[in-house]
Amino acid sequence: MMLSQYELEALLLSLKVAGVAVAFSLPIGIFVAWILARCNFPGKALVDSVIHLPLVLPPVVIGYLLLIGMGRKGIIGEWLYNWFGFSFTFSWRGAALASAIIAFPLMVRAIRLALEAVDTKLEQAARTLGAGFWRVLFTVTLPLSFPGLLAGVVLAFARSLGEFGATITFVSNIPGETRTIPLAMYTLIETPGAEGDAARLCIIAILLSLLSLLMSEWLSRWSQRRLKG
Repeated sequence: MMLSQYELEALLLSLKVAGVAVAFSLPIGIFVAWILARCNFPGKALVDSVIHLPLVLPPVVIGYLLLIGMGRKGIIGEWLYNWFGFSFTFSWRGAALASAIIAFPLMVRAIRLALEAVDTKLEQAARTLGAGFWRVLFTVTLPLSFPGLLAGVVLAFARSLGEFGATITFVSNIPGETRTIPLAMYTLIETPGAEGDAARLCIIAILLSLLSLLMSEWLSRWSQRRLKG
């Protein structure tokens, strides 16, 4: 199936947005998941609830909050623009930010479950042998939780590919800049006589998501065989 310029542009932009969203949110996701899995502190339930809010809030609400917070005249966005000339508004960077926030709870949940499954006695044994916190984290904790970490990455990537509501609310639907596959499909659906093109993009989205899940399954099995030796 040969892709048209319109389809190729939407596909490449979607991959770019999803990749950047996952890459920048992964370190934060690991940190937050570790805090929730290993630490007990007052207000932990509230923090956990706030982190998972994007799962239950309408995406349009997330987009609106981003607009008033990170927009050109937003609380943080105005400061970023005045001091650094940097703006998320009407840019693929804004689409990546919106996708990262929407997908973040899925990433954190998967990584947290994987961290909770790691036997803490193994971490304690490493510390008694003289290993510091960071060495234990990178040589014991993360390798043992790698399948879950990988699942979190793939879930966040797949969710970012399908993000629509927050993106169109925050950065609009600009060809070549913010028009990812879901927004491109929306445009085609709203265009008389373009139903066939919308169906082609639908097939592309399904294949892309299926490929991501198959790759995740293969990498998960590979990592489990590697950990078992």
